[in-house]
Amino acid sequence: MAEADALRDPGVPVPVAPEPAPPAATPGDESVMSLVDHLDELRKRLFRVILAVAVCAVLGFLLADPVRDMLLNLMPDGQESTVQTLSPGDAFGITLRIAVVIGVILAMPVILYQIWAFIAPGLTAVERKAIRPWVPLALLFFALGVGIAYLVLPYALQFLYSFNDDRLVENVAAGPYFDFVTTTFLAFGLVMEFPILLYGLARVGILTSTQLRGLRRYVILGIAIFSAVATPGGDLVSPFVLGGTMYLLFEATIFVIRRSGR
Repeated sequence: MAEADALRDPGVPVPVAPEPAPPAATPGDESVMSLVDHLDELRKRLFRVILAVAVCAVLGFLLADPVRDMLLNLMPDGQESTVQTLSPGDAFGITLRIAVVIGVILAMPVILYQIWAFIAPGLTAVERKAIRPWVPLALLFFALGVGIAYLVLPYALQFLYSFNDDRLVENVAAGPYFDFVTTTFLAFGLVMEFPILLYGLARVGILTSTQLRGLRRYVILGIAIFSAVATPGGDLVSPFVLGGTMYLLFEATIFVIRRSGR
């Protein structure tokens, strides 16, 4: 009775139960970040990517001449092939372009790691474990795409040059030629990352194999448009090989996602 009176007495403070402390973050879990933190993290990752490409481009500049000759050997005339520059800065600009492309290719391991390091904190431990083995495979796929481009380019160039005659001669300008060749290399390499992206989206629950099968018609149309745009030469060989490769990768990715239970 006295305790009840004490509780009713305004002069006696009533003990208040302490609020439960917020759950402690799991060590190493950086999934909760503010927008400013995300932007700062993105800035750091982009800076490292640019720095890696720049460093590798220096090596690419030293290798530019033999790589240039190798690319010229892809033309139907082989080692006798020459192209003409149209302005004083063409040769230097082409050397820089080749150096940058070499830099991107050589820096691809760093690029892929920085992409993974940026998105990994936002994934659960199970998702990280499922996607992590595909990161080194992405590098292998990129190299495979560059290799396919190297095999396809001679046939594409031969097809394009087959329309020349005694009135349309092969006085090829250096700038457009190397634009075509380097763009094809990068396009084939980046396209090979297509299944990695789809598989990653499936593992985080954004896509399923059923949804991908339902989108097949639209994907085929998108592949056809992308293949035509990404291969600037205007031939039939390059877009056909690129589109066919993308479609085979698409079907293979659906199979893998379905086997994984998604």
